[in-house]
Amino acid sequence: MAARAADGSGDGQDADAPLLDDLMPWSVRPLRTGRPWVMAPDAASLRARWERLVRAPADERERLFRATRARTPQTPVAALPGQATGTGRFAREEGPCPEPVRIAHGPFDEQWLLPDHRLIDAARPELWRVADGHQLFAVDHGYVPQDTGPALSVTALLPDGHSPAGRPGRIRPLYRRPDGHEPNLAPGLLGLLRARHGESVTARSVLAWALAAARRSPAGCVVPLPADTARWSAGVELGQELLRLQLRGTRGGERPRLPGGRRPYVRAAIPPVPAGLAYDPDGEALTLGTGRISPVPAGAWEFRVGGVRMLELWFERRSAAGAEGADGLEAVRPRAWPQEWTSELLELITLLALLDGLRPRQEGIADGPRITAADLRTAGVLPVPATARRPASVLGHQEEGPDGQFALL
Repeated sequence: MAARAADGSGDGQDADAPLLDDLMPWSVRPLRTGRPWVMAPDAASLRARWERLVRAPADERERLFRATRARTPQTPVAALPGQATGTGRFAREEGPCPEPVRIAHGPFDEQWLLPDHRLIDAARPELWRVADGHQLFAVDHGYVPQDTGPALSVTALLPDGHSPAGRPGRIRPLYRRPDGHEPNLAPGLLGLLRARHGESVTARSVLAWALAAARRSPAGCVVPLPADTARWSAGVELGQELLRLQLRGTRGGERPRLPGGRRPYVRAAIPPVPAGLAYDPDGEALTLGTGRISPVPAGAWEFRVGGVRMLELWFERRSAAGAEGADGLEAVRPRAWPQEWTSELLELITLLALLDGLRPRQEGIADGPRITAADLRTAGVLPVPATARRPASVLGHQEEGPDGQFALL
């Protein structure tokens, strides 16, 4: 295990701490769309792109599709699990647009995706098979030197695993099977933690602890495990709060809210085409062209992952400047700033401000006596068996394969 560098990504004390890769051993690489036009910040643009594509003459359809080695309009592909989309060659597609699905596009950005396997180079079907109302996905953000952002985030949406900068991380479902069955934890880990900290330890509390205590390192995401039950309980409580915020009201929870007087509001209307994004630290205001939102805490503005400001990245993906040079289907986008983007921006500001406010509680949360990687090896938890790193066989029904044939798994 690599020692922690001066940027706070690990220290000598972390040299004996286990990696997240061992604690949650089944992980999946990020999605690879192959063509950017299958994803957008708004669902209406995706429907319009689909209509333009399927109504285009054959030669234009070929150009708009943007073929890759993995996907062309002639590629036979099975349907994505749980998605009622066509499996015939896309060159013959004339039907209606499949319903776009909400996904997590990297950390803290929610976008829309056309869930048609014929359009996505690497959609990771194993993730779609276990994505349901019980599933949570942990995404580590890869290692970037001098990064001050979180090492880990959690979402209830299907994540694409995109990393704002640096080496892409991995996507780790909390459960290996649908309906919250079979936690994606190293075999024996729950039993060891329950023996140390009590029967209240669950897969979700392990995830909460990791969210509060995870640290970056060149070797991967490190998760120190405390030997002290009081420290474990405090970290799980903090992690549950981080988890509640990041889930943004899904699964019956409350949406993030700042206390009265600190909630951001639109003070000047955002123009149809905002000229740019800037921050006024004196007035705690975010300006979008002539539009103005305040109060916006400095911690929300400076919140970064991989060295990238999340608010700037979010705006860039939606701004006219960010779309300069787009052609083909990527150029099909809103002509004016939609009202729902303003609502999403206010919620993102709130989320980042609240997450930033919890950072002081995260400092030192994993200090003190620990359950080391050596302890896990002595207990037989490590090394993790190879089967735990592979997806479980979860197919409870037939899935439609290429050209309407049924896939057998």
